Amino acid sequence: MSQVNAIGLDTQDTQRVIEQLNRLLSCYQIQYMNARGFHWNIKGRDFFELHVKFEEIYNLLLEKVDEIAERILTLGGEPLHAFSDYIELSQINEAKNISDGGKAVENLLDGYATLIKMQRKVLSEAGDNDDEGTAALMSDYIKEQEKLVWMLKAYID
Repeated sequence: MSQVNAIGLDTQDTQRVIEQLNRLLSCYQIQYMNARGFHWNIKGRDFFELHVKFEEIYNLLLEKVDEIAERILTLGGEPLHAFSDYIELSQINEAKNISDGGKAVENLLDGYATLIKMQRKVLSEAGDNDDEGTAALMSDYIKEQEKLVWMLKAYID
């Protein structure tokens, strides 16, 4: 007999979603810090444009960090909160010493490719478990980020 959590979802199925969300949270934290670093360190003729864009991006990422952590809590889990855990679990690498706009945008594009792929997996797992809240969150993120990827790609092409 299966047990259900406070929001009526099977606890065993939900545990798999929580684990995926914590891995996703780790990636978001690294992507956030990368974008923040690009904002701080960008140089060159596109400085003004990219400085503003990178701030917009890191603010969007920070919003999602909080939403993912709160979703993990809603599901009955505990969000990771140590940077050592983020480094260990993240599929996105830290970006250091990047001040070139093109390289920074390419790095962000690589990170978003990873996030979108992971979010599709979480979306599928959540859908299989009737976890509409997590599925809706992932669907919204994917839609927003696909458009952002298109725009960032257009910038470097």
